[in-house]
Amino acid sequence: MRLTTRTNLALRTLMVCAVNPDRIVRKSDVAKAINASENHLAQVVNQLGQEGFLTTLRGRNGGFTLGMPAEEISVGRLFRRFEAELPFMECFTDDKICPLKGVCRVATPLHRAIEAFYAALDPVMLTELVECNAELDAILALAPSARMVKSAACSAESGAVARA
Repeated sequence: MRLTTRTNLALRTLMVCAVNPDRIVRKSDVAKAINASENHLAQVVNQLGQEGFLTTLRGRNGGFTLGMPAEEISVGRLFRRFEAELPFMECFTDDKICPLKGVCRVATPLHRAIEAFYAALDPVMLTELVECNAELDAILALAPSARMVKSAACSAESGAVARA
């Protein structure tokens, strides 16, 4: 199984927003940080906004922020929203392209496998991908001061856990 570029960009865009929670993020900043085309990213940001993952702000000082707390954004839900448009195989559509449709027995186990894939990602929240991930912060934090504050908070947190 291979995820589409749109799904990959969607996850990366949300990660940039989660790493920079107190900032209105611009498409150009995200494109630069994740090495993506602004045109392709515009389509992804639009869909993320329509799905409620992002709140978009128009105008000269516009951009976008997370539309809900990062701890409420399930990776499985995100992937379902972006991958659902494209059928995994032609037999998963209403088209009658495949002459084996209706008699082939691979569709049922494939449906189960795909659901198992999403189910494994459902409990994974965006916060788990970004919290106390210094290497990710170094790449995605748009303001250097934000990196230092987060690094100090994570160091203090890991020190408290070690003492417990």
